[in-house]
Amino acid sequence: MSYAFLQDVPADEAMYAEIKKRLGDEPPKGLIAHLVIKREGGLRYVDVWETEADWDTYRWEQVEPTVDAFLGELGIPHDHSLVTLEEIEVIDTWLGDSATARSRTVSG
Repeated sequence: MSYAFLQDVPADEAMYAEIKKRLGDEPPKGLIAHLVIKREGGLRYVDVWETEADWDTYRWEQVEPTVDAFLGELGIPHDHSLVTLEEIEVIDTWLGDSATARSRTVSG
């Protein structure tokens, strides 16, 4: 069974683009889909992973250290209380042919 969530973060498109650049172009093990949506006050991530363990591994080994370093360079504390995460149940994941193409990078 897949693992999915909605996550709201107080970041803008430029911050996201820099963090994603630092994480690299190679999709992490277990990632099925990652969608970023602009919303008032920041961004919303919609993620679908093969397992919660895949997400946890990637989060703690890659995402958190990268975000900590980037925010530290900006003098911004990495305050998890500003981030919300809601687990969701996925019924189906349907990706189009273009989903295998290189993702569009945000240019701010």
